[in-house]
Order: sequence, then structure tokens, then C-alpha cells
Amino acid sequence: MIRTDAVFETLRMFQEENLDVRTVTLGLNLDDCSSPTLAHMLDKIQAKINRYAGDMVQASRQIERRFGIPVVNKRIAVSPIASVAAGHGTDAMVRIAKRLDQAAADVGVDLLGGFGAMVHKGMTSSAVALIDSLPEALSQTGRVCSGISVASTRAGVNMDAVLKLGHTIRAMAEVDRANHGFACAKLVVFANMPEDNPFMAGATHGAGEAEAVINIGVSGPGVVKRALQRLIEEAGPEQLTLADLAEEIKITAFRVTRVGELIGHELATALGVQFGIVDLSLAPTPKVGDSIGEILQIMGISAIGAPGSTAAVAMLNDAVKKGGAFASSSVGGLSGAFIPV
Repeated sequence: MIRTDAVFETLRMFQEENLDVRTVTLGLNLDDCSSPTLAHMLDKIQAKINRYAGDMVQASRQIERRFGIPVVNKRIAVSPIASVAAGHGTDAMVRIAKRLDQAAADVGVDLLGGFGAMVHKGMTSSAVALIDSLPEALSQTGRVCSGISVASTRAGVNMDAVLKLGHTIRAMAEVDRANHGFACAKLVVFANMPEDNPFMAGATHGAGEAEAVINIGVSGPGVVKRALQRLIEEAGPEQLTLADLAEEIKITAFRVTRVGELIGHELATALGVQFGIVDLSLAPTPKVGDSIGEILQIMGISAIGAPGSTAAVAMLNDAVKKGGAFASSSVGGLSGAFIPV
């Protein structure tokens, strides 16, 4: 039986505490679009994006209205373009980025990720061409984002790739100087890059994924903050232990994750694709009261960076993951706290 207080708590999450589904991201495999002829490959890429994502924005809005749950961003993540466009050079990579940007605009999504490469053990000629294209490709497109994998726990760090990307990022900032170097904000350099991350700029559709999947990213720092505030106000800070705080975070993460999974399944059904994962990251926003740092202060840290900060982040992250894992068997992506630097 559904309890009345649980219903009101869920409503309060949306109305007062900034809870939303931060992103619905369509992961799309483009490997079958590869072609030695650039024009043919560009047409195949655009046709496939139109076929799978053409109704995505409209379907998302219908689900928003049906459940009253805000869906902030609609996005696409494609297979790493360095693999899809193997055999093509730097100029071709720029043209691919522009066509991806056009395709994203045509279907109405906010961002498109996957213009990237996996180079944590070594760089292929197509990966080098893609990295060389980044200054021009990202400065001349509005929606295209890039994620480059340069390290993994098993392989270590590819220092050649790190050095090359350092020069590339500097070149991007120079080329995009008039736009305050915004192109750099559309690039993420990863260690242990997840293949099902729904968040930008590092979203990509990995080789082990299905043809097309819906991945969900939820918000929630404001919800966790208010839940802890209410607990402390009701019980008193002297009566609470760290275990009590962790338990409250787990309960809140459970509710947030269930919301994300509901939206994900509904959208996947509407589009006729598979449901992928829910990313349990607590993504903060510029809104007042929607900050990871404020959660840590409520937990007793006097200022961010003060003694105990790392322990508080670890406890928060652990509790969020455990609460989310109980709510859903489809947990993936980054699934950790986003800590603004």
C-alpha cells in the first residue's frame, strides 16, 4: 500500500528540492555507417540518427507531461568516431563533426557525444586524425562533444596521448578565443572511461552496447541536502551518527533512482529501443541549494577542503551507490558524485 507521506515526499522533491531527470541519452551504434567514401558515410550517419532519434524529443515531452517529471536535456551518444571513420583523415573528421552537429539539430537534441577515441594503450592513425581535428571540429560546431580515453587501471596512462592532448587543448582555446574557449568545455579526457555514460561531454556508446539504448542521468543534490536537514532538525545533531546520515542518503537515492528508471523504461518503450542504465551521479547545478558542497557542510564539514572532506565525499558516494543499487539492477555510467572543482 502506498503511504500518503511517501507521496507528499516525492512531490516535494520536484516542487521544492530541484529534483529532475537531468538527461535522457540515446546511445546509438554507428559502426554499420563506416564507408571508404566520405559522402556515403555522412549520409548513412545522418539517416541512422534521424531514424532512431527523430521522435525522441517529442516522446520525452509527452512522458514529461504524463508523469509531471522534468526532463532537462535530451542527448545522443554515438560510437567513437575514430573507429567509425577509420581510414579517413583530419579534414574528413571535421566534416563528420559538422554533419553530426547538423543531425543533432535536425532531431532537436541538446548535445551529441561520441566524437572521440579510445587511446589508453596506443593511438591508431584515425585516432590521431580525430585528435588533430578537435580544435576546428569543436569550435565550428555547437552540439558536438568529445571524450578521449587516455588511461585505464589495467593499461596505465598513455603519456604520448596525454602530451598530444595537452597541445590540442591549448590550440582549441586559441582557435575559440572569441567564444571564451568554449570548445574546451566540450572535451573530456578520461581514465577508465565508461561505455554507457549519459552525461556530457564524455558520453559515448561503447562497443559492448546494443544497437540503440536509452541511458538516464538523474539529478538530486538538493533532495539529499533537504533530506539530511529534515533528519537533523527532527532528531537533533547530537543524537545522530554517520550511519544514520548514510541511511537517510540511501533512502533518498533509492527514490531518485526509481524515478529515473521509470522515465527510462517509458522512453525506451516509446522509441522501440532497449533500456540501458541509470547513472547514480548526483549532478549539481548553478541553482541555489543544488550543490554537493552544501551536503558536505550539513554532514559537519566546516568548509570544503577542511579535514574530513574526503571521508564525507566517500561516505556520500558509497551511500548513493548502495541506495541506487537497491532501487535498480541497471546501474552504470559514472555512478558517483560530481564534485565541482
